[in-house]
Amino acid sequence: MSATAPRDPYEVLGVARDADTAAIKKAFRKLARELHPDVNKHDPDAEERFKEAAEAYEILSDAERRATFDRYGHEGLRGAGAAPNFDGFGSISDLFDAFFGGGGGGGFGGRRSGPAQGEDVALRTAISLETAFRGGSVDVEFEAIDLCEHCHGNGAEPGTPIETCERCGGAGRLQAVTRSPFGQVVRTVACDVCDGDGRVAKQPCAECEGRGRVVGRRRLQVDVPAGIADGQRIRLAGRGHAGDRGGPPGDLYVLVQVEADERFLRDGDDLVTVLSVPAPRAALGTTRAVETFDGPKDVEVPAGTQPGTTITLKGEGMPQLRRPGRRGDLQVVVDVVIPRSLTKHQRGLLEELAEDLDEHQLKADGSVVGKLRRLFSGHGQR
Repeated sequence: MSATAPRDPYEVLGVARDADTAAIKKAFRKLARELHPDVNKHDPDAEERFKEAAEAYEILSDAERRATFDRYGHEGLRGAGAAPNFDGFGSISDLFDAFFGGGGGGGFGGRRSGPAQGEDVALRTAISLETAFRGGSVDVEFEAIDLCEHCHGNGAEPGTPIETCERCGGAGRLQAVTRSPFGQVVRTVACDVCDGDGRVAKQPCAECEGRGRVVGRRRLQVDVPAGIADGQRIRLAGRGHAGDRGGPPGDLYVLVQVEADERFLRDGDDLVTVLSVPAPRAALGTTRAVETFDGPKDVEVPAGTQPGTTITLKGEGMPQLRRPGRRGDLQVVVDVVIPRSLTKHQRGLLEELAEDLDEHQLKADGSVVGKLRRLFSGHGQR
């Protein structure tokens, strides 16, 4: 690490000071993948930032070290001989092997002794509510690790040999010694020359610098099933990062975000919409057209319909994702519109009507509290 004062390990990993072991491990793994050299080969600071993250993890994942740091800070760790130090590792691949058991953190980097499956890829895409209703397709674009087409994944310039690694003698593993609170710890790590393969290309591939894989940009068309809901995922098997040494690729997971619609709210498989009805028509009863995804539908509004009343249109809601052929309902909430800017004649008619109505006709249904509950729940009377 640099000569500057080390940063707070909690800050480095982005975790709270009361974070448990699982949260610390999850934060470190996420950060490690973001800093992997296969994805950051043009970022000269990535290796130092990973070492900083590794040192933070070494502190916070060990109960004794963590307690010492919480009480005395970095000075306390140095005084106790418990400060982590990864300078003894030959390369960042060694560090990944030390923490993730070889293979560069689960398929991102160094080679393994056998085939290794590629990592999964996750991304988000936004669709309209109408697309969620009808189904369709959406184009997605993302970065993923692909096999190098120039060397077909073996890391060697075409036509050149692959030889036994001289540093590890073909074993693919080396031993590294680090300090810990309990003394020196001997770790077996991947060879920093052959990345654990035991063989090296005599002339590394010019396109991938001998890695056998490159970061590429992909475009795919993803099928969206009718009825999909906000927050659900679509899995595309084998569309993730390329595997290593002939291993299968990972999967692609597309997280769907359904955008808000000005006409409808979604409630599970039901749709909710508002139908505005003039007060005189609500009192007399009327037939009004309401918009649906299948076109306008007539709604019978009974005489005396009150504001907030809900009229249900069966089978006019969203398709049910797991029950093909079935649909939810359309809940039509009646908004009784009070007329404004009355003419003199209209005012006279309403005054005459008001005088003619008795208390029984104007009595409200339900209690005040019940009305408030229906108002704030957004569903009205069923």
